[in-house]
Amino acid sequence: MEKLATLTSALFGAAALGALAAAPASAADISACLITKTDTNPFFVKMREGAEAKAAELGIQLKSFAGKVDGDHETQVAAIETCIADGARGILLTASDTSSIVSSVRQARDAGLLVIALDTPLDPIDAADATFATDNFKAGVLIGQWAVGKLGDAAKDAKIAMLDLAVSQPTVGVLRDQGFLQGFGIDLGDPNKWGDETDPRIVGNDVTAGNQEGGRRAMENLLATDPMINVVYTINEPAAAGAYEALKALGRENDVLIVSVDGGCPGVQNIADGVIGATSQQYPLLMASKGIEAIAQFAKDGAKPQPTEGKDFFDTGVALVTDLPVDGVESISVKEGMDLCWG
Repeated sequence: MEKLATLTSALFGAAALGALAAAPASAADISACLITKTDTNPFFVKMREGAEAKAAELGIQLKSFAGKVDGDHETQVAAIETCIADGARGILLTASDTSSIVSSVRQARDAGLLVIALDTPLDPIDAADATFATDNFKAGVLIGQWAVGKLGDAAKDAKIAMLDLAVSQPTVGVLRDQGFLQGFGIDLGDPNKWGDETDPRIVGNDVTAGNQEGGRRAMENLLATDPMINVVYTINEPAAAGAYEALKALGRENDVLIVSVDGGCPGVQNIADGVIGATSQQYPLLMASKGIEAIAQFAKDGAKPQPTEGKDFFDTGVALVTDLPVDGVESISVKEGMDLCWG
């Protein structure tokens, strides 16, 4: 439990953003917007809850918007336009299309709004005033290192399915995919995109839209290419649950390693139940609450949040969760992950 206490302190300590003191309670005339990819994914549901709780604490009016599905760029553009028209002081954004949204973000910043990317960096990252996120590349590296360590010598003959997010390749999907491959020991092609690697162990890439049905469908497609896949990388835990369904339908659920990223309570429970071998846990409540604090501070004195030292974003932390640890890869247990999970 000492490790858990240390991690909890690091993630939620009051000093996490020392430069961002809380705004005064008289901030009732300040409004902010939260724009997420969807309003159904548990990650974004918890992000909204974190933003709402901090906004209520600070007396900030919060309006929430979401795409109809992951990848709904047009709805996010319309939401930004609404926030500008409403006179919001800041926007917290998880972008579906991280490059196409940049022109709308520029309009918001030109209008005097603080724009903070949550979880998903924009492309380029400095298109936003700041980014509060998991180190998504590190999250991928951790599950890649765990998978190769778990397989041991058999890793050289692995057959890997890559279940990604969307064909538009938003940054969060690229970072996790490329991190996993590097952690597994596979040479990357262009690290700014996925799908151009030449390692024969990669059976293929397919997209999931980050949901269970998409994960099942993508897994079925790749199994049709090679029914002997034995390692599955998934962009998130809903996609992992769908992949498991497809494997179970073929009686292969017990001989395939599935790894993922998120750390929601259902996903951590799926580790306990043997659906997922390991996941990299991220902390959406912290992203959202610190984002609201940043908008409050910006409204107070114009100060903008600063990135974590040595990085171009503020790192909200990541931990590998598994009950099957491997040497050389730091992890926490399922019990510890449950104490920190969300959703």
